[in-house]
This record gives sequence, structure tokens and C-alpha cells, in this order.
Amino acid sequence: MKPYLRLTVLTMGLLVSVALSAQAQNPDTIASDDVHSFTIKADLMTRGEFRYGGMQEEEPDVVVKEYAAFCMERARLNLNYRYKFLTLRLAPQHAGVWGQQGGGSFRLYEGWARLQSHQGLFLQVGRQALNYDDQRILGSDDWTMTASSHDILKVGYEGHGHQLHLIAGFNQNGERLNGGTFYENGSQPYKTMQTLWYHYDIPKTDFGFSLLFLNVGMQAGDANSYHTKYQQFAGAFLKYHPMKLAFEGSFYYQFGKEEHGIPISAYMASAKASYEDENWGLTAGYDYLSGDPNFNVPAEGMLGLIRHETIRGFSQLFGSHHKFYGAMDFFYMQSYVYGFTPGLQNAFVAGRYNPIPQVELEAAYHYMAIATQIANHSPSLGHELELTASWNITPYIQLVGGYTFMYGTETMEFLKRSNPSRQLHWGWMQLRVNPELLNLQHINKKRH
Repeated sequence: MKPYLRLTVLTMGLLVSVALSAQAQNPDTIASDDVHSFTIKADLMTRGEFRYGGMQEEEPDVVVKEYAAFCMERARLNLNYRYKFLTLRLAPQHAGVWGQQGGGSFRLYEGWARLQSHQGLFLQVGRQALNYDDQRILGSDDWTMTASSHDILKVGYEGHGHQLHLIAGFNQNGERLNGGTFYENGSQPYKTMQTLWYHYDIPKTDFGFSLLFLNVGMQAGDANSYHTKYQQFAGAFLKYHPMKLAFEGSFYYQFGKEEHGIPISAYMASAKASYEDENWGLTAGYDYLSGDPNFNVPAEGMLGLIRHETIRGFSQLFGSHHKFYGAMDFFYMQSYVYGFTPGLQNAFVAGRYNPIPQVELEAAYHYMAIATQIANHSPSLGHELELTASWNITPYIQLVGGYTFMYGTETMEFLKRSNPSRQLHWGWMQLRVNPELLNLQHINKKRH
């Protein structure tokens, strides 16, 4: 039996266990009043951006020489219902650029049901966002207007400091009865995905750790001839938060084969330390993502390029990239020229200051470099400076603005086809409004 089928069978068994556990709850543990809770919360986000040289065109030989300016918006409704062991969420969402042809995208961002037993077992099925640990490997990337969610089945246990989650997903383009299970141009890059995540907070300490294993099935070919190749991620996340200090670190190894059958052997490591006071804070850290000195799959007509024997460029398929590798999103939100995967080194330091409780000022500096050697080019990519100011006008209205400047190197210009001046600018202003529109509670008095 294939790995994802075995995992699906196990998941269905856990599903039955959770359902039976929920039905067989001890009446003495249930409150005498049964409370129905229903809330509606709006989430409106509008952001205007100004860019110069910070994004390259799709054509690898086209260099961005002009300014760009646009406004983006997102409107989301979060509808939540809870009664006894049942929780439901529906979150329809519209996202797009002002004036966009077709009016942008309208979809169901989240739609799931959760069964929770008093023993700590749970089952959650449907479309849902995945946010684990620092969101480096699994994150919703809520900075983007569309954000990301997954159609999955999730079961697990939470209690006594332990959290164990088992996740399974299987994607298809439609209710196709003929043509096999080939999947292409869907909402996700993967055909199948299975995840095992475990977290434990050690009692009477400020230390916690997580273990993660992720199996992803990627397809290549067409409906007449296709195959599925599996790649895996395995690693750990550590956190230690004594008093006002915080230390976090992670390591993940990627292996298996990509969709064209090329073996993968890549890794990433990160470390971060911070100090947080009431009015100010400091953070410093370093990220390393392994790279490859060769190209991935050469473009047609490109001669003399060396194809991978083993892919060593680490890939973050489902992470919240904006949080980590520079606010300009020049890395891991966009590919390098010709499918290049040279990896990344990111050394950073940041500071926060609150002159008044409602206002926060932030500044950050990043030094970027690739993680491999390229002939006739230095590893250095350049320096990035970020300035951000936010104002919490009310608890549900926030105004945020920022400016980022990056001075790139010859290597940056070669790999990303950035502006020849190597001076990249990005400014933005964002308004987010997320009030609670409705909060209803209905109590059924229990009869004795």
C-alpha cells in the first residue's frame, strides 16, 4: 500500500475514534448550561505600494527600469459557530488589485468543522490555514492579499502540554471519472501532502520544542503519461523564553525527489535572539538556506548549462516568506533567473520603540548573500534597510506604513535581473479594519 494510502487509513481510524469519544463524553464533565456561540468578524485590508527595481519581469532577460504603483485590497468575513464539542468556521474572501480585469478573485478562504472531545482528541476537516511554530515551513502568509489555505483532514491530540497533529491532503481538479488522478494548475502545487507535527512545552520551564515531518507528492507529465514523486521535510523548532529574553532556533532537512525525478539533498538552519521590554525591543539573527551552483531545468535553447545531479537549493513550499528574508520579498517569493537555486544567507538586526502605547516604530537591517559559489561573482547580494511605523487608532483599526531600500551587488543584478543602478526602493501604506460585527450567545437550560 502506498504511503499516503496507509496514512489515509490511519487518519480515518482516528476520525472514528474522535467521533465516538465526542459522543461518549461523561455527562458530569458537561456544564449544566449548553451555550451556542456565533460571531461574525470583518477583516478589510487595503494596501498601496510603490516599487522601483524591486520586482523583475517574467521574461528572464527583461530588466525592470520603470516605477510601479498599485493598490491592493482584501475583504474577508470570519463566521464562527461553537456548541459543545463542535466548532465551525466559514471565511469567504475577495482579493485583488484596484481596477483589475475580472475584478480579482473570490473564493472560500476557510471552511471547516472541528470535533473536540474532553479527552483532548480532535478532528478538523475542510479548508483551513496552517500556522505552525514560527511559520517558516507551514504558514498562511497573511501579508499577501490572497493568503494560503489547504483542503485537508487534520486529527490529533492536545493536552497536558502535548500537541500531536496528523494532516492529510489529496488534491484533484474535479470530479473526474476517467483520466486517472493527474493534477495540474490547481490551487496547490502538490498532489498529496501528509504532515506529522508534535509540540511539547516542558512544565515549570520556559522551554518548548516541536518536531515536524512533511511528505509531499508532486506530479509531472500530462493526463496521458504522468508520475508522482515524493519529497520530504524533517526538522525541529526550539524556543526558550526566560523573562524578557527569547531564543529561537530551527533546522530542517529536505530530501526525496522533485517532480522530474532529480534527487534532493538540502537544508536550512536559523537562530534568533531578542529582548522585549514594555516600550522597546531588540532582535538579531541569522538564516542559512542551502544552495546549488548549477541550474534547475535549463530553458529551451540554452546550451552549456549544467543540470542538477542533486538539488541542493532548499525550497520552502508552504512558509510565510515575508516574515523572514527581507520585507521587499525579493527572495523566495520570486524565482531566480533561469530557475537558479543558489540559496540564501540572511544576517539581520532589528529594533522596536513605542513612544506611546498606540504607536510603534521599527527599523531593521539585513545583509544578504547566496549560499554557494558562482564563477566570477561574489556571494554578496547586498544590504537592505527597512523602516516601519504603525498606529493602532482603535483596537480594530490599524494604519501601517513602511519604506525599504536595498543596495544590490553585481551578483544581485545577475541573478535577479534587478535595476542596473542596483538601488531598489519599495514604499507602502496599509489600512486594516477588523471589527467584530456580531456576537450572539444562546443558552439552553438543562432540565433536571
